[in-house]
Amino acid sequence: MGIFKNIFSSKKKETLDKGLEKTKTTFFSKMTKAVAGKSKVDDDVLDNLEEVLVSSDVGVDTTLKIIERIEARAAKDKYVGTDELNAILREEIAGLLSETHVGEDVEFSIPKDKKPYVIMVVGVNGVGKTTTIGKLAHQFKQQGLKVVLGAGDTFRAAAIDQLQVWADRVDVPIVKQKMGSDPASVAFDTLSSAVTQDADVVIIDTAGRLHNKVNLMNELSKIKRVMQKVIDDTPHDVLLVLDGSTGQNAFEQAKQFTKATEVTSLAVTKLDGTAKGGVVIGISDQFQIPVKYIGVGEGIEDLQVFNKHEFVDSFFNMN
Repeated sequence: MGIFKNIFSSKKKETLDKGLEKTKTTFFSKMTKAVAGKSKVDDDVLDNLEEVLVSSDVGVDTTLKIIERIEARAAKDKYVGTDELNAILREEIAGLLSETHVGEDVEFSIPKDKKPYVIMVVGVNGVGKTTTIGKLAHQFKQQGLKVVLGAGDTFRAAAIDQLQVWADRVDVPIVKQKMGSDPASVAFDTLSSAVTQDADVVIIDTAGRLHNKVNLMNELSKIKRVMQKVIDDTPHDVLLVLDGSTGQNAFEQAKQFTKATEVTSLAVTKLDGTAKGGVVIGISDQFQIPVKYIGVGEGIEDLQVFNKHEFVDSFFNMN
């Protein structure tokens, strides 16, 4: 088992390194310019570094925390050379993320005491919600778990069809109704079916629109209430999917959705196609909600459990 674990871990690491390539290349070319001609970390270098972090979508608040840590370190050590800056930055970002007490998982897992374990997936259209659901179903099925999908985004016919494609691809059952049906009714049917089938995991899609927060809030609350008629403490996880390539817009979506419903975990997708991967650092720090999954490629295996140690290691690995 240990040998297989190492093989899969190295493959995961390789995929992560590749997925963060654009982010790293852009970040380190900016870093090189920030310290050009400087041998010591001084105020100019710190100002340049602040600009690099903000422009890498780490976010203003998180950037200020990182700069403060490096300033404190420079004051304490009296002299910090620019050649040490990468290593210090790596340590301070790792330290900052360590304070969140999340991002420690290394593999897909669900609590043993919840059966079926119910995940309600939220997020605006186009962020990769359906793809994330399909890849998540695949990962759970690989572990021998019985998965049922619920097509609760009845607002768009395409959403139901897309989820059906994933259900067929992963070979898991799907519960759906016609476009325009009541999403809460779909959720009720999905949970009822899952209980009958003795399923381990239920993943329910929801409509991806934010145009009216009050409507969204009411709809998500209704879905939860109706699900609780079948299993009283559901959903066990409300997973918000964010598109990492939108950078600061992902922060805004996270703010809006956390106001509209109680989000318990996050998935940040499309990191492979963007230089904005720093957004994961900012989101992990700013929201007291764990980033659980990251999407680092288009393949079915390219949804990964977010581990902050692996992420920081990969982010600063330019080999």
